[in-house]
Parts: sequence; C-alpha cells; structure tokens
Amino acid sequence: MKIAVIGQSLFGQEVYKELKKDGHTIVGVFTIPDKDGKVDSLGKSLIAEKDGVPVFKFPRWRLKGKAITEVVDQYKAVGAELNVLPFCSQFIPMEVIDHPTHGSIIYHPSLLPRHRGASAINWTLIHGDKKGGFTIFWADDGLDTGPILLQRECDVEPNDNVNSIYKRFLFPEGVKGMIDWNQSAEAIHNWIRGNDRVPGAWAEIDGKNVSFYGSTLLENDHFSSNGQPLEIPGASRPGLVTKNGLVLFGNDGKMLLVKNLQFEDGKMIAASQYFKAALSSTVELSEDEKQFAGFEEFIQMCVRKLRGEDEEEEFTVDYVEKKLNNMTIQIPHQLFINGEFVDAEGGKTYKTINPTDGQAICDVSLAQISDVEKAVAAAKEAFEEGEWGKMNPRDRGKLLYKLADLMEQHQEELATIESIDSGAVYTLALKTHIGMSVQTFRYFAGWCDKIQGCTIPINQARPNRNLTFTKKEPIGVCAIVIPWNYPLMMLAWKTAACLAAGNTVVLKPAQVTPLTALKFAELTALAKFPKGVVNILPGSGSLVGQRLSDHPDVRKLGFTGSTEIGKQIMKSCAVSNVKKVSLELGGKSPLIIFNDCDLDKAVRMGMSSVFFNKGENCIAAGRLFIEESIHDTFVERVVNEIKKMKIGDPLDRSTDHGPQNHKAHLDKLVEYCEKGVKERANLVFGGKQVNRPGFFFEPTVFTDVQDHMYIAIEESFGPIMIISKFSNGDVDKVLQRANATEYGLASGVFTRDISKALYVSEKLQAGTVFINTYNKTDVAAPFGGFKQSGFGKDLGQEALNEYLKIKCVTVEY
Repeated sequence: MKIAVIGQSLFGQEVYKELKKDGHTIVGVFTIPDKDGKVDSLGKSLIAEKDGVPVFKFPRWRLKGKAITEVVDQYKAVGAELNVLPFCSQFIPMEVIDHPTHGSIIYHPSLLPRHRGASAINWTLIHGDKKGGFTIFWADDGLDTGPILLQRECDVEPNDNVNSIYKRFLFPEGVKGMIDWNQSAEAIHNWIRGNDRVPGAWAEIDGKNVSFYGSTLLENDHFSSNGQPLEIPGASRPGLVTKNGLVLFGNDGKMLLVKNLQFEDGKMIAASQYFKAALSSTVELSEDEKQFAGFEEFIQMCVRKLRGEDEEEEFTVDYVEKKLNNMTIQIPHQLFINGEFVDAEGGKTYKTINPTDGQAICDVSLAQISDVEKAVAAAKEAFEEGEWGKMNPRDRGKLLYKLADLMEQHQEELATIESIDSGAVYTLALKTHIGMSVQTFRYFAGWCDKIQGCTIPINQARPNRNLTFTKKEPIGVCAIVIPWNYPLMMLAWKTAACLAAGNTVVLKPAQVTPLTALKFAELTALAKFPKGVVNILPGSGSLVGQRLSDHPDVRKLGFTGSTEIGKQIMKSCAVSNVKKVSLELGGKSPLIIFNDCDLDKAVRMGMSSVFFNKGENCIAAGRLFIEESIHDTFVERVVNEIKKMKIGDPLDRSTDHGPQNHKAHLDKLVEYCEKGVKERANLVFGGKQVNRPGFFFEPTVFTDVQDHMYIAIEESFGPIMIISKFSNGDVDKVLQRANATEYGLASGVFTRDISKALYVSEKLQAGTVFINTYNKTDVAAPFGGFKQSGFGKDLGQEALNEYLKIKCVTVEY
C-alpha cells in the first residue's frame, strides 16, 4: 500500500521503519521544519531520504483556518492511499485527512472513547481510572472519534503519575529509543543526538536503563586508550570511561564520545564520573548537565494534541486582503491584546477611510473601556509576572533587532498600508515613515544592555564605610498615544525606547490611521515577543485615551498631539496617580532666511520645510521670515517650483503631493486659508481643495503676513507657506518676532555666516535648531520642544530616560 507518514519524533521514525518492514511503499514523509539547525527524528536523512523517499517540512498546513493550496497540492502529488499520523503536532486539514482511498489513522495515549484531546493521559489519572492505554484509530471529522483499529491497555497503579505511566507502558509501546549497537559509529552518534534532549537514547548497563546525551564523533588519531572498560550488552566491544567522557565503538571500529549519562531515577552525571557515581548516593551536577530535559518535557512535546495543535500555539490573524501596489497586502483589523487579535467588546467597529478616494478600506475594531482594562491588565502581568520582566537585557535587545528585521522584510507592505491609510506618498512612506521606524528599533535595540547606573562618593559614616550607587529601572506599564501624521514612525519613536527600557506598553493609534500599528502588532507576535508586552487599541481619544490617562496601573504616558489635548492629559495624569508624562505638542516653527544664504538651497529646503509629508509635519516651518532684499525672488522661485509638483495618487511613484490625512483636517485647512484672506494676507498661490475625488489640498503660499494675524500665530498642520518680510540686517528684531510664540518645537536659519548662524541658534527658543538644512532628524539625536510644545524627548539616549526611573541605594559596611 502507498502510505504517507505525517508526524514527527522517534515514534514517527519507528512507525516508518515498521511500515517499510511490512512491505508498504512510503510515498512521502511530512514532518516539521528543522529547528535551530536540528532535524526532527522522522525527517533524518539516514532514514527517509536515504531510502529515496521525499521528505516535506511544511511550517504549517493551514492559514487563517483554511488549507494552504500549495501545501495540499504537494501532498496530493505523492499519491498516498493511506495516511499514518504518528504523534503529529500540526494542524492537518480534513481535506488531507480524507484524501487517501483508505483515509487516515492516528495514535492516541488513551483508551478511547474514555478520554480525548491533548491531555487524555492526565484525565486518566484525574478521574481515578483503573486502566490506561494506547489507541490506534481511523480519523474522522472529530479527529479522535473515528472507529478504533487497535488498543493496548495497562493497569493504573495507586501511586502512578503521568511520568511513570509513560515510562512503564506508553513510552515503551510507542517509541523504541533503545540504541542498536550493531551499526556504525556515525549511525549510533546520529541516533543519540537525534534523541538529545528528549527522550534520550538508552541502553542497558549493569542491568539498569541508562540514557546517553551529548555525542560527538572521534577521529582515530585523537583517541587515547587510557580509560576504564565498561561492558555494554550488545556492543561490539566494551566502552571506555575516560577523563573526557564515555568512548563508544560502532561495528565499523570507529568511535564516538558521550558526555553525560542519566539513570532511571533521573540522576544525571558526567559520563567520566560513571564509576565514581556508582559509589556515591549524591552527584554534583554542572550547569550544562542541569540543562537536559526531564521526562515531563518529552510528554509535553509528543502529547500536544496528537493532531490538531502545532508545537507552538498557532498565531492566527483575521486579515483584510487588498491587491494594491502590485502586491497582495494583508491587514489586521482587530484589537491586539495579550498577544492575540480580538474583537472589541460588543463587536463594535468603525470604518477607516482611504484619503485618496474617500472610500472605506475596512472595518476596524473600536476599543471600549473594558478593552482598555484587559490590555492594561495584560501589560501589568507581563511586566510583573511574565518572561519579559525576567529577561536578560541583551535578549531583550535581540527581540528588538528581530522585530526591526521583520519590519524591514515587510517594508513594502507597511509602506503601502501607510499610503492608503494616511495619504503619504509611497516613496516617502518607504524611506521615512517605514525606513526611520526600522532604524529607530535597531538603534534602541543596541541600548538594551547599556542602561547603567553610577557610583556616588558620599560622606562616610565613620568608623564604618558607605557605598552609594544608582540603578535605572523600567517604570512598568506605559501608555502611548500617537497622532495620525506619521502613524508608524510616531509609534516607533516612543515604543522602541519604552521597550528597550524594559517596560510593557498599551498604545492607542490615531483613530483615523490604525492600520500600520496593527500590522506592527502582528510583527511583534511573529518576533516572539511575550504576550502582554505590546497591546494596540484603536479607538477614540475621549474614551480610550482618557481611560489610559486616568488608569491607576499605568505609570507613564507618552503623547504626541495638540497642545489642547496635551493639557487635558497632563491634568488627568496628575489627578489619577501622578504618573510620569512626556508631551510632544503643537508647533509654529520659525525659519529665518538671510540674504547671504545659498538661495538655491534655501528655496529647496524652504519648500521641504513646509510641504514635506503634505505639511502634516510637527516640525514644519509654520512661518518663514525672509530678508527684504531677497523676499520677492524667493517667493517667485517657490511659486514656480510648486507649479511643477504633481498632485495625485500616493502609490504613483511620480507623485509629489498626496491627499491630506482625513476629511475633517481638509475642511480645517480650507477654513484656515479663508481666515488668512479675510485678514488681508496676500494669497499668492493655492488656498483651496483640488477638484478631484479624495482629500487633496493645493500647496499654498501667503505673503505679507503680519504678526497679529491668525495665520501668523496658529499652526495649520498643512501645506501652507506663511511668509513674512524683515528689514535687511535686523537680526535681533527678527529673532524677537520669531520667538514671539507660545510654541518652541523647532526652528531654522539659512546663512553663510557661521557666526551669525550660531548666534541665532543660541537665541531661538526651540528644542531643535536647523542650520542650512531642515527636517534633518536622526534616531540618535534627541527630539522635543520647549514652552507649550511640551517637554520630554523622543530619540537618542535621552529618550530612554523618559521610560526609566532612577533608584539610589546606599550600603553601610
């Protein structure tokens, strides 16, 4: 009969051999992928591949609950008449189970139909059964409810446990791990390493079963015959207990060395200590020896739902799929809480809109108060009780590096999602929105094991002495609330530092741009972040953001957004539990252009300072001060360049200027320009919505803007250039005007006179000053504002301090 073997482990290997011995034709072996360079026993080349049997190593057979067509087609191509599933730990679709003429048979550690499922043997003991056993049965739609082919049973003794039943009956019946000494040294070596760490290859020595671990092949010229002989029944010659371990011989005269041995009572020893161990009741184990698996680990591995459950819990995502940008993109659309995508309480959703055409992209789960409670609880447990809180900082860094690598691998998909969700031009999204996000996570990954305290000399308490030192510790559960202009990059700027410091996070993306944050959540799961470390809650600021601000278990909140909302958050954080806050708020960044500048560069960078990312840029130059002698030339050249800009679909590689983020923002820009015209500012270009579907707004230029006007004071957050003129040579006056604002996020100056440039940089009241450039941010350079633009820093080493607390310890001795 033509048989496909679907499974893993030594048991699968033994079944394979028995089927071959009985004259059946194995047409294919389907097992799990290699893990950490280690091949599963069933997939070893010495067995199936040596026989010329094709070996398939599929990571999974299903995706989102549906069979993967390519995988199923490869399976069907082998032409099996029967499937045999020995200890299969993957989800096998019923389409595969039912495909062969004779169906499929499965093995199960229970006397069916008494107990079913992954923990059947446990329930045998829990229910006090007098009989346990082993069942082979036909698979049907219930998986372990099909007709029984064969059963073996054993008595359950009063003091049996899972371990003892497996050792006494199920394991010997299911897996023959005993070493066959009548084979080459290489074959024995492969058998031992194939069962290392579990279940352990074993042989009888002095009437006792002994398991062998840590095998290496030996070269004849590296062998010394100095050692004490050890008789091993069935071996071609006695082994030798040497100072390096136990030397064993194959039937080909070649040798291997075994480092460790384990007795039936679980005692592990160095093989070199075999004869000494026999004389002693206790043995000191090395740390390496303690690493080897006990029998329970084997049980967990091979009884994990004989079929129907992956070795690791399957991570499923209910994607929305879109064919865009010459690719199929997969978009998660649910909340991400405790490592899983879940619906919001009550199944509430809302539509997220593509600003290019005003049409809905998909329905997104809308978080409720109860969802915030679940997310914060998950983050708190992950921090206080979970693996994350115990993790070595360097291992934490490895996770962040892995996440950055995954983001880079998915950068085109992320950039496409960013474009359709926020209106960002694809080329900019790829380079800046996504590119800088990847760089940010890599930068902070490198900081994980470099967060250090210091020692402080203090007055000694004579005659005693004192040692005082500081420690930097993570804060705990952190909430992060981000804006809609750079959805992924704003997430990265805050979350990377937060995680590098060892905190857990609950993040609320902007309600109008949730999709890249949800895709990011998927990547954290693929990177194997522990559950609860990252939680993403799309929802409204008034509900989700407010509850995060008020929550007593949140110890830090990082926010980027408007000054008005920032003030509300600061108040709520103070009243609730005086949680730590960092705020990156509004701006009205001045850019001063002197007549001794490089005018070509000043025009180019001046336009970038305003129109970059459609003006939806927190550090955008909200007001340009142009020295009188070059004012008219500057304006003329800017207008000429604007006329060359292509407005269009952000996914079109030739597009310069995409749609504004959402309809409400577009309407505010129209209103903003109407106020400027009403106050008699000179509208030189633009000022209205583009006549096409979507939320497009013309690049706009106002001149003759006076200091008292609304558009001179308030931020537009759009592609609107506000130009004011200043008198030739009046440096101090223009500085006074530039600083006459309640904002202090960024600023800039263009001049060839370095002394003037440095003088102006000292006087400008802003957290960032650009000289002869603009928008030049870097992951290593701190970013944050003064005055009502907020406080606290993103990026650079300073950002870590926003997510750390300093503890001072004094010892007297």
